[in-house]
Amino acid sequence: MPNERLRAVMADGGWTYATLAQKVDVDPKSVERWVNLGRTPRRVTAMRAAETLGEDVHALWPALRQARAARAISPELVALYDQRVDIPVSAFADMLTQAREHIDVLVYAAVFLHEAYPRLNELLRERAADGCAIRIAVGDAESENVRARGQEEKFGHGIESRCQLALMHYRPLIGVPGIDIRTHGTTLYNSIYRADDQLLVNAHVWGVNAYGAPVWHLRRSGEGGMFDTYAESFNAVWSTATPVRHEG
Repeated sequence: MPNERLRAVMADGGWTYATLAQKVDVDPKSVERWVNLGRTPRRVTAMRAAETLGEDVHALWPALRQARAARAISPELVALYDQRVDIPVSAFADMLTQAREHIDVLVYAAVFLHEAYPRLNELLRERAADGCAIRIAVGDAESENVRARGQEEKFGHGIESRCQLALMHYRPLIGVPGIDIRTHGTTLYNSIYRADDQLLVNAHVWGVNAYGAPVWHLRRSGEGGMFDTYAESFNAVWSTATPVRHEG
């Protein structure tokens, strides 16, 4: 089936098979197959082409968004994603919406959640009102570990401002029954998003921004598994974190 979205984007930008092929370093016939036969290029090539065209890679090739089915490594491993950007924000929202007992979020900033899903606070209020215990831990913008992460992930001082922005997003929830907001200064090896017995783990890779790092989706199947390892890690960080109070 032809890729009409790609055809339209190329036409709007005045791109030919030859000019796009030259820009992304492939054969023009490959580009022609992308358009006329609906072929999906390799991820690296697709990312380069999408950047050249100024278009979202998943809008051009939706198949790249699909998770890899987990092999028989652990019964708790549901899926693997090459990058966090492969997961639509709606998947995070859907998982949190299903929570009935626990929602835990451990990040430095993760402002993409509020930016792409503006009603996140409303969702959390609804879950808390239904009896769900919610714990949110964001990075302390003044901590040495946050500053170091900025250098490692090439954000520079931007990571501190993103931590402050994340806290600003969550501040309206301070004091809401069932919701606890804290800041932490730990070395963050993984960002954790938990909803009851489901958990998304965003690994952190030196020199790579979090959106470009892998994510694994876990579902708890018993005691002592991978899920419990990350849940206990969250609890350990939480015990060191500082509660955020109302300003003034």
